[in-house]
This record gives sequence, C-alpha cells and structure tokens, in this order.
Amino acid sequence: MKQGKVKNIVSNLVTVETDYPVAQNEVCFIRTNQSDLMGGVIKVAGRHAFVQVYESTRGMKTGDEVSFQGHMLEATLGPGLLAKKFDGLQNDLNKMQNLFLQRGVYTDALEHESEWEFSPLAETGQPVQAGDWLGEVPEKNISHKIMVPFKLKGTFTVKSIASKRTFKITDIVAVLRDSRGTEHAVSMIQKWPVIIPIKIHEEKPRPFQLLHTGIRLIDTMNPLAEGGTGFIPGPFGSGKTVLQHAIAKQAQADIILFAACGERANEIVEIFTEFPKLNDPNTGGLLMDKTIIIANTSNMPVAAREASVYTAMTMAEYYRAMGLKVLLLADSTSRWAQALREMSNRLEELPGTDAFPMDLSAIISNFYARAGYTKLRNGKQGSITFLGTVSPAGGNLKEPVTEATKKVARCYYALSQQRADSKRYPAIDPVDSYSKYLEYLELQRTLGAQIGDTWVDTVIEAKDILLKGRETYEQINILGDDSVPLEYHEKYWKSELIDFIILQQDAFDAIDSYTSLERQRYMLYAVMDVCHTEFDFQLFDEIAPYFKKIIDKFKQMNYSEFQSNTFNQYWEALKELIDQKKVKEHELGI
Repeated sequence: MKQGKVKNIVSNLVTVETDYPVAQNEVCFIRTNQSDLMGGVIKVAGRHAFVQVYESTRGMKTGDEVSFQGHMLEATLGPGLLAKKFDGLQNDLNKMQNLFLQRGVYTDALEHESEWEFSPLAETGQPVQAGDWLGEVPEKNISHKIMVPFKLKGTFTVKSIASKRTFKITDIVAVLRDSRGTEHAVSMIQKWPVIIPIKIHEEKPRPFQLLHTGIRLIDTMNPLAEGGTGFIPGPFGSGKTVLQHAIAKQAQADIILFAACGERANEIVEIFTEFPKLNDPNTGGLLMDKTIIIANTSNMPVAAREASVYTAMTMAEYYRAMGLKVLLLADSTSRWAQALREMSNRLEELPGTDAFPMDLSAIISNFYARAGYTKLRNGKQGSITFLGTVSPAGGNLKEPVTEATKKVARCYYALSQQRADSKRYPAIDPVDSYSKYLEYLELQRTLGAQIGDTWVDTVIEAKDILLKGRETYEQINILGDDSVPLEYHEKYWKSELIDFIILQQDAFDAIDSYTSLERQRYMLYAVMDVCHTEFDFQLFDEIAPYFKKIIDKFKQMNYSEFQSNTFNQYWEALKELIDQKKVKEHELGI
C-alpha cells in the first residue's frame, strides 16, 4: 500500500507528499487522532497529491500518515439497496448510532448476513460479457439481476452457475473463464467507480416516449421523456422540493433515486419521515420499497456533496442495466456546483464567471449525458430520467449554473416567485418554460398514437394562447381596462382559463393531485373548445365575472372523479353556461 505524509492543510483541501505514483481520483485514508478520514485525490503535481477530505479536518496536522488505496471512490452494488438511506459516501444512515454522524466512522452499504433466493438465468458454456444477466433474486417489487461484473473486459464462458437456492451476497454464484483459461469467481456484490459511467448497453437511442408524472403542466404542456433530462430552477420558497416530491410519488418509474445534495436538514427529515408512509399508486405497495435516498445535507462536509450525485447516478446506471425505468432526482445541483467552486478556489485555479470553475459547463454536461434510454444486448430496454433542481442566489436565472444546465437539459421548468406568491401550484412559468422533446419526431409519433394525432398541435396552440394572454395583460395594465378593445379582455381570460384548469393543480386533493393521460386529453380539448368559441360581450366588465363562472365549473370537474355522475353534471352545467354568451351560427353568417 502506498504511503504519504500530510504537508499542508487548507480547510478540507490537504496536500500530501509521497514518493509513490498516485492516480487522479484515487481514494486515501488520513490517520488523525486514531481516526481514518477518507479523501480523494483531485490533482497530482510531481510528488504532491492534492486531496479533498470528505470529513472535517479539525485536529489534523502536518506529518499525519496517509494510505492510498489504489482505487477510486466506488459504489457498492448488489441486492439490498432499495428502501435504504445513505450519505454521499454510501454509508448506511440507519446503522449510525449517534444523533450526528461521527467523523471517521464508515458502514457497509449492504447487509452481508442477509440471504437471497438466487435463480440462474445463464447456462453452463454460455458466452457472456460485462453486464449480461447471470441470475436473479427477488428484491421488494423488482427482479434484481445478478450481472457479470462491469469491470470484466472481453468475452467469457460460464464454467459453472449455481442452482436455485439461497445465498449471501458474498457467496460465489458463478465461475467465468476468460479466453486465456483464467477463472473469475462472481458473487452477488460488485463495486464500480462513481466518476466513470457504466457503459454496457448495445445502443442509446433518443428518448421517444412520455414519462407520465400526473402533473398536467409537465405532461401536457412540457412533457418529460422517459430517459430524458430536465431541471427546475427557481428562487427559495418557490416550490422546487415540493414539485420534486410530487414527481417522485406519482411518476411511472420502477426505481426512484433521490439525491439530496446540500439541502437543508429539515427537508431531508421530511423525506425520511414522509416517504415510508406513502403508498405507490403504480404498484400498490409502499413508495419507499422502490426508493433509495442519498442524503448530504447543507451541514455535512462540502466535498461529500460532489460524491453524492455521482454515487446516485452510478446506482441508477446499475438498475438501468437490469432493464428498469429509473427516475433520478437531485436537489440541488447548485450545492454541488458550489462545492466544485470551493475546491477550485482552494486549488487556486483560474476562475470562471462568479468564481465557478472554467470547465463547469463541461462537468455538468458530462453528468447529464449519463442519463438516457438504452437498449441492452439481450433486447431489453432500460432508462434513467434525470431531473435536477437549481437554487440560484436571489432567483437570478442568468447565473452560471442555470445557464450551463440550460445548455444540456432538454426540459426547462422555470419557477416563478410571482406565481408562487399568488398560490399558483406548480409555480412553473408556462411561457418561459419549455420541453425540447416536443420537437422530437419520435415523441410526436408516440404521443399521436397514445393520445391523438392533433395532440401536439393543440398543445402548441394552448402555449400560444398563454403567450398572447400575457401580452394583452401587460397592455391592459398600461392602458387601463376601458382603453383596450373587448377582444383583449377575452384573450386574457381565455389564457387564464388554460392557466387555472390545465396548469394548476391541488397537491392536497386526492383526485386533482394526479391526472391520468386520458383525463388530461379530455380536459385540454374541452378547455380549447371554449377558447375557440366566440362570445357576445357588450362591456368589458361582464367578461371577467362570466369567465370566473366557467373556471369554477371546470375546477369542480377537476375535483370530481373522471366521468362520474358529478363530473358529467358539471359538464352539462358548463355547456349551458357557455350557450348563454356564445355567438350563434346564424349570427356568424354560417
């Protein structure tokens, strides 16, 4: 094992002097007051290695011994990850004894004594490669695949495979032979460097189908594709965390990974206490049974923030290799970027905008690129849909992290403080936000077959009405109610109709909090029929009260069971209300 000595200490950046060659990103342990503190090499210059320590360096002194481990920071992968709560270094938080995390104490990520019922999928003599499925074990509601270790390169032959029975994760379940005749024993546990993407798929096509979240402003107006990327920027208190929680509860995904990166401790506690009590609407079981939480709160060491997002992504890639749909949520990537900035500044690197690293855009781009829809060698498909949040200081959406993320994420859900203050949930700005997946022909074809041929055109028309409604509202504010034509007021209230009925939802109502695709289609077409209707108004002050009555009837429909008697009664009452002011066909000259 390679050794070194602490030469210099600046907060959690430690300079280590060593006579041995050290690799970039290599893990080391620094012996301090009988505690071994973990760190990672972030820069090598001659005999000096610059190490970021994942713990507080209080009490560390020059001359302390350093042991380099010969490998990078790795994630432990195997059965038993689901329903667990980890920190950024994958320590099991449930195994921690004290109220606060003890410095230098590390735990096993998996239960080594637990037994799992293994069923073979491969056969003796079968050629296999890294990532191929050797067997499976039941884990919660999924079939956890035991795969050829990702680190093995080339083609191997299955020399032996265990029969169906129970094993511990460290037991040997298969033996593989390479082209040289060397044998490799395979257990149900493997490790992988978190900084390196797992690339064992055959193909990575563009996303082509919708990830249904039940949130109308996303599914209808700005769809998030399965295997796609998006982010939610917004000021404090505008609802980023609440929105992510709603998506986690409702999205049609097999696995939910939540990376709490530098968030406030009270929000993490809320996740820990709330998620175990929630039911999964897709499986009927507990939501926590398909969830993994990686928690790195704002009072935890800064360096671990960077590790937490990479650890979460590596776990997501592991489950994607099993042919599963994974939803990865990160809250917030601004804290991750701040950790990068802090380490860059301590290394005295040339700063970029706002003192962030010069290569910030490249780092964010490379991370987002690890998400995606993949086809495996066995013909199965898996996906990672990544949705992050950005918390710009002062709500400035022009700051470097937001701008860098905007270049790579295909969905942009900009939260508005004004909408949040006016209690419009979700507070996503319908005009500034967008989804580039609406431009994908693959998704257009899927939506056309799944919802209707005119769906995408209708959504684009609705977005245009919202834009025109904002423009007319500004003109009305400037010129006054009685100084603009009546059609300006009508345009504005038609945009408000779309806003109140399609964009806004009640997160506390059992029915309105989640909307099926069938119901989203029905309601959008119903609202657009009203927007296409010509009304006979004589005075501007009769337009607002009339549209408020229409909005009230539609909102009652949103609170009613779809196609129930109550729902249909409100629909009939709504049609009668529309007929009162609707311009008749003979009046139009038809």
